[in-house]
Amino acid sequence: MKSAYELAMDRLAKSDPDKGRPLTAEQKARLAELDRVYKGKLAEREIFLKQQLNQALVERKADEAGKIQQQMASERARIEEERDAEKERVRRAR
Repeated sequence: MKSAYELAMDRLAKSDPDKGRPLTAEQKARLAELDRVYKGKLAEREIFLKQQLNQALVERKADEAGKIQQQMASERARIEEERDAEKERVRRAR
């Protein structure tokens, strides 16, 4: 007799049959490439914004520093969301 967990996993597999398929070597390479590209984009934005943040802190502009910190958080979220969307497109391409 199957456990509730096993039954739920069976239903999940039936609802999305593409989920269980293994990735091809080409897809794995593309996913790794996307990780590298987006890691670089994120690092580039963080370096730029950290320079602005440091300048705002040196000039004692607390409001501007707060805005820059919020921008850093939103940029990180945007870039990670963009990366995840690209990776999902690669995974779905068969």
